[in-house]
Amino acid sequence: MIKIHPSAEVLSKSIGVNTSVWQFVVILPGAIIGENCNINCHVFIENDVIIGNNVTVKPGVQLWDGLRIGNNVFIGPNVTFTNDKFPRSKQYPEKFQSTIIEDGVSIGAGAIILGGTRICRNSMIGAGSVVTRDIPENELWVGNPARFMRKIER
Repeated sequence: MIKIHPSAEVLSKSIGVNTSVWQFVVILPGAIIGENCNINCHVFIENDVIIGNNVTVKPGVQLWDGLRIGNNVFIGPNVTFTNDKFPRSKQYPEKFQSTIIEDGVSIGAGAIILGGTRICRNSMIGAGSVVTRDIPENELWVGNPARFMRKIER
């Protein structure tokens, strides 16, 4: 069963079972969302977005074209993703940047993830961090710009 709040505008038909979509969410028709996800209030999801299974997206997040999110990922409140290195009003790139968030990643509140980056398996991004480069697996990164803090033991 999929739970969709009446105030949400869900245009996609590709939403997995046991996924919840809360108040004031907009999901465009091309988006693909896995099973057992929790899409919190005030989230916007564009067309060319793929979300895996068991993903939590907290309030105030926009998921732009080119974003790929693996399984078991946590995206904290007000995390910001970008997908255009040189944005200009009414001038769009031929192809938006692709950003990859691999399985098991956790991104803290208010972090900024620049387009074209990859955050590898089981890594964590601290709240308020700015990710400007690829993040290796099993590492904690924090700060502006985000810097390596330590390995994460499972």
